[in-house]
Amino acid sequence: MKKIFLGLALVAGTFTFAQKTSSNTSSSPVRFGLKAGLNVSTLSGDGMKAKAGFYAGAFANIPVAQDFSVQPEVLYSGMGAKDDYNSDTKLNLDYIAVPVMFQYNALPNLYFEAGPQFSFLVNSKFKNGSNSLDVKDYTKGFDFALGLGAGYYFTPNIGVNVRYVAGLTDIAKDRPSGADTSKNGAFQVGLAYKF
Repeated sequence: MKKIFLGLALVAGTFTFAQKTSSNTSSSPVRFGLKAGLNVSTLSGDGMKAKAGFYAGAFANIPVAQDFSVQPEVLYSGMGAKDDYNSDTKLNLDYIAVPVMFQYNALPNLYFEAGPQFSFLVNSKFKNGSNSLDVKDYTKGFDFALGLGAGYYFTPNIGVNVRYVAGLTDIAKDRPSGADTSKNGAFQVGLAYKF
């Protein structure tokens, strides 16, 4: 729980800093918004296949130069994977994710982005049909990842974005030495709305 509050405090501090500095770096104001969409996630390793989930949350777009901006976000993100041999068996991982994307505006409405993502585990359940087992004690509470994506705004307020998030942290606690690691990976596609 402390890690979640630390992540939220980091984002709130970034928002406050952005409001004070954005007028000095660019004529564009800081824009806040909401976003939501589809996660198609999996875990690295044999015997795993993708499962669908969703993400939703808020962001602030902070111009730092004419064609560059920083976009911190706070998202709920449903991750995990299905068993390759039995689609009724799956691992559901719920995170509060804090991506910090560095965006380059290639065209006025088109941007490319890359940056780190800090995720804090909220829930971890292993499901087999109607049976569910809490496995939070066996799953690391923090996940570090890198995101790479692009987006396009159809209007000044409404846009679409795609992103791939590659986890760099083994999600399992106390894994035996030499055993294969399991890392999160997700393809995201969704809508964004700027106020």
